[in-house]
Order: sequence, then structure tokens, then C-alpha cells
Amino acid sequence: MQSQKPYLVQEQRLKMSPQLYQSIQIMAMPIQDLRFRIQQEVEANPALEILEEKPTVSLDESPPKNSEELEYFENSSDPGFTQRYDDESSDNKRQFMEGALTRPESLHEHLFWQLRLQPISSEFFSLGELLIQNLDANGFHREPPRVLVPEDRWDDLDRMQDMIRSFEPVGTCVADFHESLLVQARLAEDAPAFVEDVIAEHLDLLERGRYAEIARKLKTDEETVLECLAFIRTLTPFPGRLFSSDSPTYVVPDLLVTMKDGRFVIIMNDEEIPVLGMNSFFTELAGSRSAGDGADKTAKRFAASNIKNAQWFINSIHQRNRTLLKTARAILDFQRDFFLKGPKFLVPLTLKDIANEIGVHEATVSRIANGKYMQTEWGIFEIRYFFTNSISGAGSSGSRFSKEGVKQTIREILEQEAGTRHMSDQKIADLLSKRGIKIARRTVAKYRGELDISSSYER
Repeated sequence: MQSQKPYLVQEQRLKMSPQLYQSIQIMAMPIQDLRFRIQQEVEANPALEILEEKPTVSLDESPPKNSEELEYFENSSDPGFTQRYDDESSDNKRQFMEGALTRPESLHEHLFWQLRLQPISSEFFSLGELLIQNLDANGFHREPPRVLVPEDRWDDLDRMQDMIRSFEPVGTCVADFHESLLVQARLAEDAPAFVEDVIAEHLDLLERGRYAEIARKLKTDEETVLECLAFIRTLTPFPGRLFSSDSPTYVVPDLLVTMKDGRFVIIMNDEEIPVLGMNSFFTELAGSRSAGDGADKTAKRFAASNIKNAQWFINSIHQRNRTLLKTARAILDFQRDFFLKGPKFLVPLTLKDIANEIGVHEATVSRIANGKYMQTEWGIFEIRYFFTNSISGAGSSGSRFSKEGVKQTIREILEQEAGTRHMSDQKIADLLSKRGIKIARRTVAKYRGELDISSSYER
């Protein structure tokens, strides 16, 4: 019999602190959510208070020389960028609410955006487009996917399905709600034991409350089955419905890009975000050096703990605003022709391009881009709109023409030809080729469909 001996194993694990988790959460918050979070934090932490006066934060093309000389912790959530109080700034700030009515993002648009960010070939990308277009409002297949492509592409189709299923919302690109629940459970990191078995084989028994029978079949106890039930209740059986809405949505832009004296100026909308500071009483109490009795020490520890939490919270907001401004500045540099001339001049841009430019991880840029809006001379755009692959799928290192830019050019061509003659997709492709944009007729037809423009016969 082999002897058993104790031994030591040294391993490294990354443990996320509550402060780091808080910082990541705040980084991802759009302006409305951040305002609500600030209210919650002020109510929960007596050391944190809202200051009455609040400056306007802006960043132009020549940032202040001392803009980088900021302490890690500050007594205020004002990020320290250029402060402007003139009438022109006030006029610019009022523009935030003009044209802020927008239709809600659809499920298909949300999935397409995530697909465009994947480092995949154009052929693989086309499979993803096909699958997403085949989804209904619930996120389920309208037609069985394998009838859409030849048999020799089924393996690629399956791999693309797995990719889309992991997109947000998790669990789309499936046959029905049953499979959606199974996919969500399979991808969840905190899924309890046996939950996949319960969903796959015993969902009907679970619905009827026959927990003992399920436990017997799985050779486990009822408590485990109840844990599975609690977990399943957190899942979304129809994930696509999260994007279904018939009513318009008002968005509040986080940033405004405007031209002043021949230079671009980026202004952060801080009207909705109060400037925070530390309560002076708690600051003095935490910094006092008197020995005192046990009660005094307890009060001092309480004050110090709340001051520390307030500092972390203020710094998290500071980091969010600073990163948002840096991201906007980098986007302005990369997409300068868009801001000068309009949407058809959007060029290929990836998260990695911006991450390298501002010195952060791609995930940080993704959090900043999602759910936050920028108002420009050409309308209000979600920040992630500016990230688009080239028409060859190679990103910023490939073609200089982005997919969105090509679509806008097609729209412009059709608008110019309106009322003269019906232009075929092949003719559009020929005109694009003369402009240096070489795409196939079927690609023109696909882009035209995405623009909701009918064919030449229907026109």
C-alpha cells in the first residue's frame, strides 16, 4: 500500500478587494446609475457629504500641464481638470438635453456590437451575422441554424454559436428557454452542484415542487435541490426580452464634443454628479491623537473606517471621470475625420487601440464605452459606436474603411440618386470601387438591408 505523506503546496491566487470591486463597478456606471449610487453611499457613510458648489469639468486639446499631478486620494471628487464658468460653457451644457430622445438599443444591435469586437476572420464574422439575424425577440433561433449553411460549415457554425451564447445577455442563440437556462448555468461561475442535471432532466419535477423525488434520482439531498431552485430563479429564461421596449428612452450624454476657436473641446456633463467631500467632524475625530477611554478609541476607529471608505469612493469617481475623459480624447484623435466631416468618415478602431493609447487594459475601455454617451455635432452616440472593424475584418491595422462608414456612404449615394433612377446593388458596388472601397454586390445588399433601405425593384 502506498504511503501517504503530508506536503506543502505554494500557490498564488488573485483576490479582489471590496475597494477594487467598487472601483470596477463605478467605472462601468453610466451617469444616471452613478448619481443613484452616490445617493446610496452618502446615506450609508456619515463621513461622506455633498458639497454645495460644483465646477464644470472640461478637457480641450491642450490639457493643463499640472493635470497629471493629482494625489491618489483627494478631499473632493472634482477631478481637477480645467474649470470653465463662462456663458459659452453654460450654453454648451444646455445642449446636452437637446435631442436626447433615442430609441432603445435592440437585441440584435447589442449582439452585433459584441461580434464586431471579436478578433475573427471575415468568413467567421459572416456566420455570426447570419446567426444573429436568425434570432427572434427572445434570442431564440427562428430557423434551425444548420439549414442556413452547407454541411461542411457546421463545425464553424457550432463554434460561433458558443461564442454568441457567451455574449451579453448570456443564453441567446439557442432553440428555446430550456436550452437558454442550461447555457446560462453552464457559463455561470457560481452554479451549484447538480444544477445542470436538474435543468436538463428534472425541470418538470422542479416546477411541480417534487424536490424529494429529484434528490432521490440525483442521489443527493433536498437542500442541494433547493439550492439549485434558488439559482435557477436568478436566470433569465427569455434573455432577449431584456431589450424589448416599445417606448422611447431618454439618454443623458456623459460628454459633449464641440468646436471652439478652431479646436475641439471635450466637456464632461457633471450637472448630474455632485462633488463629494469629507465631513470635517469625522476628519478631525479620525486624526485626533488623544488617548481617551475605550469608547473614544471605538469612535475614532469608526470615524477612520468611514473616512477611508469615503476616500476610496471619491477616488473611484475620480478614476472613472479621468478614464472617461482620456478615452474620449483618444477617440477624438483616432476618429478626427468623423468629428469634422460626419459618420461616413468613421475609421476602423478597436478597444486595444484605445487601451494602448491611454495605458489601461482593454476590459477597462470596454467598461467605459458601455452605456455611456457622447454628444457631437452629428448627434448623440454611445461611446462604443466609435469602435468598429474594417470591412475586411482586420481592425485598425487593415482597411481604412470601417463598416459603419461604408454603410453611410451607401446611404449618401442612394440619397443623391433619389428621384433620378433606380440604382442596382451592382451599380452601387461599382461607385464604391471608384472611391477605393472594394466590396461585393452581396455585401452592398446586406448593408442596404441593415440600413432598412429596400431593393431597387421595390424602390
